[in-house]
Amino acid sequence: MDPAEVADVSALARTAGDTDGADPFDESVLLRLRDPQAATVHLTARTAAGELVGYAHLDVTTPAEGIGLDLVVHPAHRRRGLGRSLAVAALTEADRAGTTLTGPDRDGAVPVGPAGTDADRDGAVVRSWAHGDHPAAAALAVDLGLTRARVLWQLRRPLTEPTAAPPLPDGVTLRAFRPGSDDDAWLALNARAFADHPEQGRWTVADLRARLAEPWFDPAGFLLAVQESTGRLLGFHWTKVHDRPGTHPVGEVYVLGVDPTAHGGGLGRALTAAGLTYLRRQRGLDRVMLYVDESNTAAVALYRRAGFAHWCAHVNYQRG
Repeated sequence: MDPAEVADVSALARTAGDTDGADPFDESVLLRLRDPQAATVHLTARTAAGELVGYAHLDVTTPAEGIGLDLVVHPAHRRRGLGRSLAVAALTEADRAGTTLTGPDRDGAVPVGPAGTDADRDGAVVRSWAHGDHPAAAALAVDLGLTRARVLWQLRRPLTEPTAAPPLPDGVTLRAFRPGSDDDAWLALNARAFADHPEQGRWTVADLRARLAEPWFDPAGFLLAVQESTGRLLGFHWTKVHDRPGTHPVGEVYVLGVDPTAHGGGLGRALTAAGLTYLRRQRGLDRVMLYVDESNTAAVALYRRAGFAHWCAHVNYQRG
């Protein structure tokens, strides 16, 4: 997509997010929009006057493992069948991509055929997020044969009350992340900490550096727990601040991880408190959020003890 098209999609997403109370795309989709090398199929719906009113994003990086589908329709153009038309076209493209695409379409043109074009072969595995668990998204998923496969909770808590700060385990200190120096060690720790996570544990150098280049990145808010005697990384709390114009800023427990060998010593609780204290005292924020899988009962329990409560849910639907 050219910069003007990226700007159109970003504006559409903001409008939908403001209306729905939940943004339609997660961070990975927004990063891929700006990456010309990303293996992505873009489908757009425009009025006769050229206004963008619908957009579907297909992540075809690893078609054999599944194709990611994200979709948004302008609030003023809903209830007219546009969402369903985009979804059907996207699923058709997903089936085509599952057998023909191994990377981005270098010509930038992706023909969209009618539903049923690829009916003579098995459909590709498709995973699609419904941010905010919108009822219309749930109804569309059922209609198109997608099943509810995973639930991601957003939890929130105020930062106006003092945060209890349990001590770090003996021999462990905290310091800020050093871009360029800590990249490889952090990626290795992240892979160990999230070995069973379908997205986080697979981060690459490119994934990390894309986020380090984002305007929101603050190395002082990327806290590392280090073993004093060896310098080995044992855990981390990466914070983020959402400060979109016209909205109240909110902090985020962006990623919190502990090496499996350091579990059980209270490091997770200490890192959680350290990050919340940073967001309150250094960034002056009065609220914080985080995302956690509904099925991760240990993490949910940790965050509830830290004062977090359920805010909303994001549901992943799957076909195949």
